[in-house]
Amino acid sequence: MRHRRLAPALALLLLAAGCSSEDPRLPANLYEEARKLNLEGRSLEARAMMKQLTERYPESEAAQQAKRDLYLIEAFVNRDIADRQKQVRAAMKRLTDALIRYRAKRSEYPAALGELVPEYLDQLPEAPWGHPFLYRPYVTRPIEELQVKRGPARQRFNTKLDGYYLACLGTDLQPGGEGMAADILIKDGTLLSESAFPPIPQPQPVR
Repeated sequence: MRHRRLAPALALLLLAAGCSSEDPRLPANLYEEARKLNLEGRSLEARAMMKQLTERYPESEAAQQAKRDLYLIEAFVNRDIADRQKQVRAAMKRLTDALIRYRAKRSEYPAALGELVPEYLDQLPEAPWGHPFLYRPYVTRPIEELQVKRGPARQRFNTKLDGYYLACLGTDLQPGGEGMAADILIKDGTLLSESAFPPIPQPQPVR
């Protein structure tokens, strides 16, 4: 099993090294490896290998076949990405709905998503690839100015968690990215079009 996992990586290394002059069978072997990956459901790896094959050995028969296959693989990968993003958004919608119900009852958001279980959710949803969602509650106005009739204005320190960030950082768990590595960011139940959350107001209370 370990050797099967190493095979795609070794094949890509051979592509990067450009060893076709030593073995004219290499393009055909690489195409066959990519085809097997696609049949195993590893379409992203197959796509990457076929793209490199067509770039490294464009005149080979294997590269011509890879070009034809890439049209189908691209369509499959794009459909898979759309399906997974739909699943992510549905899971995040369940979380935001639960957060709304929690706040309606307790006047603030929970300190952690685990507090939603089991009253508001049977279990915490995850991304289709098994990663948890990232959650950060906060106080939107930590310090509030109170106007008084006489004397200087007074300050009141708020401690209720009345705002939150909810994020899915994609398959790579890193900010940014495209496809299945793309981020989905939600602020207080609203989907953000920005690529990053705005800064949290300071100072936040210690809970």
